[in-house]
Amino acid sequence: MSHGVTNQRYFITLLFLITGFIFSNLIQAEPRTMARGYVFEDLNRNGVRDLNERGLHRIIVSNQQEVTTTRKDGSWELPSSDDTIFFVVKPSGWMTPVNHHNLPLFYYIHKPKGSPDLKFEGVKPTGPLPSSIDFPLHRQSEPLKFQAVFFGDPQPRNQKELDYIARDVVEELVGTKAKFGVTLGDILFDDLSLFERNNSIISQIGIPWYNVIGNHDLNFDGPDDRTSDETFHHHFGPNYFAYEYGPVVFIALDNVKWNGAKPKGTGRYTSWLGQDQLKFLKRLLPRIPKEKLILFMMHIPLYQTQDREELFRMIEDRPYTMSISGHTHWHGHRFLGENEGWKGEKPHHHVINVTVSGSWWSGEPDEVGIPHAMMSDGGPNGYTIFNFDREKAIIDYKAARRPANYQMNVFAPSEVTSDSGSPNFVYVNVFNGSDRSTVQMRIGRTGKWISLKKVLEQDPYLVALKKQEKERPEILGRNLPDPKLSDHLWKAHLPNDLPPGEHLISVQTEDMWGRIFHASRSIRVTNEKPKAPPIKTNKKTKSSGK
Repeated sequence: MSHGVTNQRYFITLLFLITGFIFSNLIQAEPRTMARGYVFEDLNRNGVRDLNERGLHRIIVSNQQEVTTTRKDGSWELPSSDDTIFFVVKPSGWMTPVNHHNLPLFYYIHKPKGSPDLKFEGVKPTGPLPSSIDFPLHRQSEPLKFQAVFFGDPQPRNQKELDYIARDVVEELVGTKAKFGVTLGDILFDDLSLFERNNSIISQIGIPWYNVIGNHDLNFDGPDDRTSDETFHHHFGPNYFAYEYGPVVFIALDNVKWNGAKPKGTGRYTSWLGQDQLKFLKRLLPRIPKEKLILFMMHIPLYQTQDREELFRMIEDRPYTMSISGHTHWHGHRFLGENEGWKGEKPHHHVINVTVSGSWWSGEPDEVGIPHAMMSDGGPNGYTIFNFDREKAIIDYKAARRPANYQMNVFAPSEVTSDSGSPNFVYVNVFNGSDRSTVQMRIGRTGKWISLKKVLEQDPYLVALKKQEKERPEILGRNLPDPKLSDHLWKAHLPNDLPPGEHLISVQTEDMWGRIFHASRSIRVTNEKPKAPPIKTNKKTKSSGK
């Protein structure tokens, strides 16, 4: 027999085996369930696709992994499992419905059997997959310039601390010009039964409110990361999602990975995005034009997220990206570069947001009973207001119940002597300051301006408050946190040759956007020398004799 015939038979046999293998697997594979629906213009805002309401073309829809866009008639289809959340990416110039708490309704949860049995309520059984999952949108005007509010870690333990949120920040935000708000995780402090009350309070602000999941918003009795989000899903929908407003794209991320409850009911979390979320981003980002600003919103700072470089590789060629987080209970600006794994042409600007709860509602209560809650960097509790203008974002730090121009704290001795031989310092804590800020001071109204040096030290005012706590154990409220090295502290020597009398220290700071803010402090100079501390002697008890 010739070699040609042998080879021919060999290839026929191989082809037969391969075909049989493929056919066998096709028979055994379960049919892939597809979800279908429409995105439509809801003219009468009743949430139902009526006959006269047209479908919307090229709207992004996702199942948190795959991403598609609607056809000309507004239809879409995506794969579905028995644990899938579908959502529409709200486009610029359109809005989704909101519920009675002003929470946007941009999603559909498909959990036929509902959530597993957990301490806090999850999603109730949703039943079979609907024949059509429809997302209503209505038109709204969205300017190129607009404001948004960002809360870090409100983190209330109980109703008392929910009331702090209402009195401290919500009341002053009623009537805000901001178009929407976002809470950057740790919406609560472990007691997830408080979500409904919290949402009712935040809704009083009167604007749509989005929520990012934090480590204190998890079902700690969940056996894995997927089940740890069930109560969050019940109240807010998907744990990561995206939407547009005006010229800006907002992407909410879940970078809190729950590693599972241990036998004793305890567990640990780490900061990961995970492959499912990265798949979603890999499919979403190519659909976003590069000229648009993208703000990534998360709970744990991005530079602490272990698989952050996979995200970095997707966005390093984009000229306009920023990110924002909470979690640390101090405020700061980080410009991420090679040390953090970023390889873009310019550093990536990451904001660690001031927290609503400050230092977990610690410190002495004021005259209305609300703790001052100073954070460990010496900054007051509060929130930020982002001022968006196309691809730019300018950030305002708003201290709770303080004037908008309260942007720094000047710390100096109340009294010094004119011939003091020891150095006296002026410290300026610029709450929203960064490496790109400058700070100057002058003594008197016509004195020479002196540049202050940025230092990495503990805020001296917070140090003084901590000293008071130790000396006055009767102070009401929880103890303040130990001071950390502040990211936004400046320092200069106070001149020793000041004449006796009252002197005004004027301070001005210029931030990274060229805005100038002012503050002042009065000090007193005297001729009196400081009293020497009493000399301590070790007196020995005399012997009474033998």
